[in-house]
Amino acid sequence: MNAKLRIALAILAPALIFWGGYAASQSKFGQPKTIIHISLIKWKADASDAAKQKALDGVKEMAAQIPGIKNIWLKAVRMQPRDYHAAFVIEFENREAADRYAESPVHATWSKQFLAIREASISPQVSN
Repeated sequence: MNAKLRIALAILAPALIFWGGYAASQSKFGQPKTIIHISLIKWKADASDAAKQKALDGVKEMAAQIPGIKNIWLKAVRMQPRDYHAAFVIEFENREAADRYAESPVHATWSKQFLAIREASISPQVSN
């Protein structure tokens, strides 16, 4: 290999490595068409720990019975607003799945138990 080619490779190789690393480190994200249902919960003062856990476990039971639920989140790592005590999130495949959840007798039964022990809740839904 001649000297000019070696010098060119010596300059080009680090540049390629740098730009390759830079491109690989860029954040990748998508914009799914699913619907996210977020519920922030403030429990009543007299709600027992067992009743609270039963309500959150009920979200998992609903997910197993209502078609179109893709994922659930049951462990709030950080709560905001801070005066709320718990949260859960349900990801629906589409609007029809979210409507099935809202109109399901399984959801109606769970809601009766849940409403008896919650002081307040905020439940927005988000989609793309």
